[in-house]
Amino acid sequence: MRHPDEIVSTPTPVISVRPVTLPAPGRGEDLRVRVSAPVIGGELPVVVFSHGFGESLDGYAPLVDFWAARGFVVVQPTHLDSRTLNVTPDDPRYPEIWRLRGEDLTRVVDRLDLVEAAIPGLAGRLDRSRIAVAGHSWGAQSASMLLGARVLDAEGVPGSDLSDPRIKAGVLLAVPGTGGADLTPFAAEHFAFMNPDFERMTTPALVVAGDKDQSALSVRGPEWFTDPYYLSPGTKSLLSLFGAEHSLGGISGYTSTETTDESPERVALIQRLTWAFLRSALYPADASWSAASAELAASTDPLGRIESK
Repeated sequence: MRHPDEIVSTPTPVISVRPVTLPAPGRGEDLRVRVSAPVIGGELPVVVFSHGFGESLDGYAPLVDFWAARGFVVVQPTHLDSRTLNVTPDDPRYPEIWRLRGEDLTRVVDRLDLVEAAIPGLAGRLDRSRIAVAGHSWGAQSASMLLGARVLDAEGVPGSDLSDPRIKAGVLLAVPGTGGADLTPFAAEHFAFMNPDFERMTTPALVVAGDKDQSALSVRGPEWFTDPYYLSPGTKSLLSLFGAEHSLGGISGYTSTETTDESPERVALIQRLTWAFLRSALYPADASWSAASAELAASTDPLGRIESK
């Protein structure tokens, strides 16, 4: 096996196929995904990536390309809130999109046979014992449910348990914090599902938060996005990014117009650190995460800081 530093510095070509259709009875329409994979290598770990509100399987290329070129198969579903699907608030499915998002991620894991078949030569190259989830914003909340987070109802009772023992690690980018009194009146009225409980989120995860990410959905400040780290048990790490807003420097696309804090250097840091975390979380003997963490800590002009528990 090549040394982690060598893998990071020498990416391999990637092949990507879209859309791959996964049957989804009861969803109203089948689930479409993008599959990206390195052209070489076997026993490849899998990352299922959940996009933010309104995005689609075509987003987040800076992360997806980086991970796939360095040994991961990345699967990106298009959720029902995507602007490409035009599911409006009067659609009967709309109030349940938060739950259907989680089911979309589970469906991908259930149908890895179709994922393998989507790319010629990929069959037999997946390591189904090493699967992670990742997501940005609402997608991070969706991913957190597979890690064990629950959504509380108005009485504070935890909702459906979507945790999945097949998921071994997670990366939560700009993930919303707690609900209830922490939400603005508008958010409390229109996004009642934004009331997570992280006490059961036991799966190892990296939480990535920007210290300038001021959400219009919360009455709290940027620390709201660190709740999943502080309120969850088990092995967790928090990457706090200095000066980062909700786009975290531009992770949603190479030319994304919604980026308010464009920073190629910050995106490059997120690429390296998320890859390193996933490597070490899925391969416990891999020292990539400890090495990357030490490198950031030793920087004379760091772009962020890491803490772990």
